[in-house]
Amino acid sequence: MRRRVWGTAAVLALLTGLAPVAAAEAAPPPAAPLPLERLFDNRAVSDDARPADADFDGAGGSLSARDLAAAGWTPGRALGVDGARLTWPDRAAGEPDNVRADGQAVRVRGRGDALAFLVAGTGGDASGTGAVRYRDGSRGSFPLTAPDWRSGPLATKSVALPHINTPGGQLAEKARLYVVTVPLARGREVASVTLPRDPGAGADLHVFALSVRGEAKGWTGSWSASTSGYTAVGPWEDRTVRLVVHTSAGGPRVRIRFDNTFAGTPVRIGSATVAVRAAGAGARGEPVALRFGGAAGTEIPAGAQAFSDPLRFAVPPDANLLVSFHLPGKVVSAPVHSAALQTSYVSGPGDHAADGSGAAYTSTLKTWPLLTGVDVGGGPGSVVLLGDSITDGVGSTPDTDRRWPDVLARRLLAQDGVPRYGVLNQGISANRVVADRYPGDGVSTDTGGVSALHRLDRDVFAQTSARTVVVFEGVNDVRWGASAAEVVAGLREIAARARERGVRVVAATVVPCEGEARCTGAVDAERVKVNSYLRGSGDFDAVLDFDAVLRDPDRPSRLLPAYDSGDHLHPGDAGLAALAGAVGLGELVP
Repeated sequence: MRRRVWGTAAVLALLTGLAPVAAAEAAPPPAAPLPLERLFDNRAVSDDARPADADFDGAGGSLSARDLAAAGWTPGRALGVDGARLTWPDRAAGEPDNVRADGQAVRVRGRGDALAFLVAGTGGDASGTGAVRYRDGSRGSFPLTAPDWRSGPLATKSVALPHINTPGGQLAEKARLYVVTVPLARGREVASVTLPRDPGAGADLHVFALSVRGEAKGWTGSWSASTSGYTAVGPWEDRTVRLVVHTSAGGPRVRIRFDNTFAGTPVRIGSATVAVRAAGAGARGEPVALRFGGAAGTEIPAGAQAFSDPLRFAVPPDANLLVSFHLPGKVVSAPVHSAALQTSYVSGPGDHAADGSGAAYTSTLKTWPLLTGVDVGGGPGSVVLLGDSITDGVGSTPDTDRRWPDVLARRLLAQDGVPRYGVLNQGISANRVVADRYPGDGVSTDTGGVSALHRLDRDVFAQTSARTVVVFEGVNDVRWGASAAEVVAGLREIAARARERGVRVVAATVVPCEGEARCTGAVDAERVKVNSYLRGSGDFDAVLDFDAVLRDPDRPSRLLPAYDSGDHLHPGDAGLAALAGAVGLGELVP
């Protein structure tokens, strides 16, 4: 408890009932905003040989400088995370490197859609309310929660380190750091941010870095894939990966995005190119080199991402691109999108990114590792489709681009009534609304991804120029024992968070699956309850009744046989085309 010191005049005033006279000690004026690093008052990082040099949590615990370096989080390192650019504090081990939030005013500049905080809580999850001041004099408030550095969810962490330093020795226990974003008033320039007050109750909210996440003006997302897990690959060493991806929107410029999501170590991209595909692994013309900050390649720290520099390159709509990248070092595990439904290629030894011929590509690949986005210059922005295996395209004919998002993209290209948005497929096979399939850390054979709630910021709000999100999930939740009430609560949270971000949010009803082993009568009853909520709640800006499109009118608990791929859960090509055809394009417009 802080003691209050009273001036003599104030005491006399209290005794006499009078107001304090002018001689009373005036309250100090609010402190002027300072750069965050000038406010650092806590030491979180220690040298493994001198753990007592830092005390992050008030009990002698600290982060290992060696572990941070092994993850690529070195002092002063710029980190791209979820579309934001943050800098790890440029401080040596044992120096102050973070601030315990207690109402400090921080100088921050910029326009964007969100504030991005690199944070962690100690003593438990730490929450509070901060404030943002804009250059035009207006203000706003925001809630901020920093999950605990030792017990917070691995599914939403940015990086997990394998050890915790203590005065009594190093513990083999994971430490977590988080990037948390909060929405801003779009179009207004931020002048400063006031951090939350000390949350008390033993918890502290620590801030390591803060920035404004800028909007991707002048770019439209043309292709994307969600990271569904972190799996063993190859191993690849001195190999070139050539991925085949299908565009939605076209444009005169291109940039690509790599994500080292869920990783514990950096990955090195030696060089990268882009080309229009001819056939197989062969390019139409010579592949064009991509650059990263002017360099031929880049190293991506654990949990971070890298965008290539803008490149003048004509990207055709509704076409296959080849994105090739050389991996000079040994790669034994990588973040992947598992259900690519597209054949890609891996070369023999050497850097073959610039090869127009596919002759060097001697093996095939059925996943998309590391690559998560292709953006094109110009355009009206993007529609994000957040879903499970049906959105991912399971049940469609491989190598034919007949997923319902592909068909929807072609519908948009063929009309003039609404903007020709890019379509970003953020479907993950086996994904759920409220439960994680992949735990969010470590090498795993499970590639069902973290829950829609846990990936919402990365896979929707951080996507390039996202205007609208279509949420089509829930069948896996009820098939694996979740109640309709649990699914509804998750969908309601998605709707609320999307509206906070100024993103139009559209829901699709859950389609039937009678005949599949887990789709019992009890499961169908829960599905019907979810759909009843979606049709009547008003929580969403629009609802697409995919259930009505695909169900057998004579037996509503199953798919119409003509639309069934054969497994009774996934629509085939005809069913997926029917879904895309049932979307009222006007419902996609914010």
